[in-house]
Amino acid sequence: MAGRPAKLALANGKVFTGQAFGAEGEVHGEVVFNTSMTGYQEILTDPSYTGQIVTMTYPLIGNYGVNAEDVESRGLFLKGFIVKELCEFPSNYRSTESLDSYLKRNNIIGLQGVDTRSLVRQIRTQGAMKGILSTVDLNDVSLLNKVQQAPGLVGRDLVQEVMPMQTCGWDMSLSELGRPSDFVSDADRTDGPHVVAIDYGMKWNIPRYLRDIGCRVTIVPGTATAKEILALNPDGVFLSNGPGDPEPLTYAIETIRSLLGKKPIFGICLGLQLLGLAFGGKTYKLRFGHRGANQPVLNRRTGKVEITSQNHGFAVDSATLPDDVEVTHINLNDQTAEGIRHKVYPAFGVQYHPEAAAGPHDSHYLFKEFLQMMRV
Repeated sequence: MAGRPAKLALANGKVFTGQAFGAEGEVHGEVVFNTSMTGYQEILTDPSYTGQIVTMTYPLIGNYGVNAEDVESRGLFLKGFIVKELCEFPSNYRSTESLDSYLKRNNIIGLQGVDTRSLVRQIRTQGAMKGILSTVDLNDVSLLNKVQQAPGLVGRDLVQEVMPMQTCGWDMSLSELGRPSDFVSDADRTDGPHVVAIDYGMKWNIPRYLRDIGCRVTIVPGTATAKEILALNPDGVFLSNGPGDPEPLTYAIETIRSLLGKKPIFGICLGLQLLGLAFGGKTYKLRFGHRGANQPVLNRRTGKVEITSQNHGFAVDSATLPDDVEVTHINLNDQTAEGIRHKVYPAFGVQYHPEAAAGPHDSHYLFKEFLQMMRV
């Protein structure tokens, strides 16, 4: 693959020139990086990347192709995808399509052949920043003018762009995909606890895990009210991951606040941030976020270190949490809050992804803790 030029212009004035793959066009978004060596298809289909241009730090991407099973949502919501080198000839028995073809079919612009180490150093030094990715406008001055006009992520409600519109049931388990699980699958049970999962942009491996531990799962839109959720008579409520800034989601914060003390609650990623806001805390934007499959997290309750999969650009400010909330997990790289638990109400959450698609399995126990909380 050669010939199609493309450029990435950053808000700090830097311009990177490479070769295009995937779709043609021009997009703007927040430029971020992910340190995972594998799992690019799960990253591409994670709704939490809405509004972002994702850079992979691992140099060769696309070598095992794309398949119909390793998807985490109904589509691709990121703005663009940047790699050092694209593998044009994937080799894997599960592969049904190349990465180039997959991005082209889903209208996502790709950029390869740039110095991703230099790009990531820009982000680490100056923070995640706005960028313009284009295959149609290759004029540096024009692109830099456009990037200054592009909107940022802070203050925007991106959940409305990715959440489902209707309430529905969920039946698929991990075992149906042939994936390994730490649990003896109870997915066929019909008498297990009923979990209502509030979908703010949920990765599909989360309800798969809930099914595997024997839960019946109903998925509701992120705008569902406490009254609507309680009418479904759940045994527990799950708060999903999702994109962007949690503070504009006042409707979600109010719903969670109204559910506290009425049903057990478990939140992941954005769900943790919304839970922290409902507790009375505040959130803030991280300099360049945590995105990768090897983030070390200390479980302060057990003293054990977990290697975790993460994807977030905002965090809960632990100093603003009330006295009846404890910080249960911390990130060992920067000491940010990675888990919180209410001391009175049955409600807890983690900032990372225990369902880990893709990623390590150290934190699967959290699903069992949620199950036990519902059975008390």
